[in-house]
Amino acid sequence: MNKYKNQVIEGFKSVYGQNSDDLEVFFAPGRVNIIGEHIDYNGGHVFPCALSVGTYLVAKKRDDNVIRLYSKNCYRAGVFEIKIEDIAYSKSNGWTNYPLGVFRTMILNGYDIDNGYDLYYYGNIPGSGLSSSASIEVVTAYMLKYTNNLDMTLTKIAKICQESENKFNGLSCGIMDQYASALGRRNCAMYLDTANLKHNYVKMNLKPYQVMVINSQVPHSLTSSHYNDRLKECQDALAILKTKKDINNLCELSVDEFNKFKDVLIDPVLLKRAKFAVEEEDRVKKAMDALNRNDVLAFGKLLTESGKGLKDDYEATIPQIDILVDACLSFDGCIGSRETGGGWGGNIIALVLEDKIDEFKTYVSEIYNEKTGLTPTFLRLIIGDGVHKLK
Repeated sequence: MNKYKNQVIEGFKSVYGQNSDDLEVFFAPGRVNIIGEHIDYNGGHVFPCALSVGTYLVAKKRDDNVIRLYSKNCYRAGVFEIKIEDIAYSKSNGWTNYPLGVFRTMILNGYDIDNGYDLYYYGNIPGSGLSSSASIEVVTAYMLKYTNNLDMTLTKIAKICQESENKFNGLSCGIMDQYASALGRRNCAMYLDTANLKHNYVKMNLKPYQVMVINSQVPHSLTSSHYNDRLKECQDALAILKTKKDINNLCELSVDEFNKFKDVLIDPVLLKRAKFAVEEEDRVKKAMDALNRNDVLAFGKLLTESGKGLKDDYEATIPQIDILVDACLSFDGCIGSRETGGGWGGNIIALVLEDKIDEFKTYVSEIYNEKTGLTPTFLRLIIGDGVHKLK
């Protein structure tokens, strides 16, 4: 039995005062993207994997149309209550906008959801940048599918959750986060073509190295960051490049094609954004080739190049992230490091010799703390399954 199942069930009972034996428990993972950042909305390939940490949801149907939501992680906010027909975005709703957006989006898509719920959420995702919002959305959608016996594929769940994030919460994200949370597979990363949603599962054999996920302790909020600005800049660059070549997405261009047409991008900002997208797509493909050749050193180098692109061309990092990445790369035994996730804070990843991890953690912590006053936390990447009901 999952060690958290009894914990969240008891938490539900303590909040709602119910001793019911028919409580359903669901789980959706967070994700870490190994390489292929910010190109899921540019028609590119990405390489995420589902984590073993994520969001747990205990649910019980009600006999009326009232939804009550409680998060163990935001316990000071107490129980939030709303009627189904009154669901609307409000900044004051806080974290509940993510599950409420899923309710609203599913209803607008024609799914019959007319009963209320008592809902209890608990997330064990460290820091930000590992898609806690997507895991909340996906676990909510899956719960609604299961408890209402709805005909929904996991791909449809991912699409619904992306639509909810785009239209209800106002973040113009791609589909990678929701897709990885819904369709992840244990011990495998996912090579996903975001242009057509075709994907392959790839075994992650990086021995003798281990992927470490490192929390900078600087949170980010994507809806208040430059995320939507970057999407607009990429769209503007695409519109200009389409005058030279008939393309639907930036990532359809090869590096050679981009270099041939790039002079049409007179605005230096648009040039940098498009350059990153095209080169990041190229890096993802080269990373897959490196894995197929068991060339871990080349794979690590591509991670670092991706990070440099995020810093210099996409301008999606902050000083603390740059310090943390540099500290990792200065360690003898780390062969690649970069920011992961939406950017402007959150987590980084590093590829480190497994037998030097303890030494690595001490070394990086000392440098980072000395320069920022912050103490990073470290998580070994353990790849888990996508959304599911706990037995």
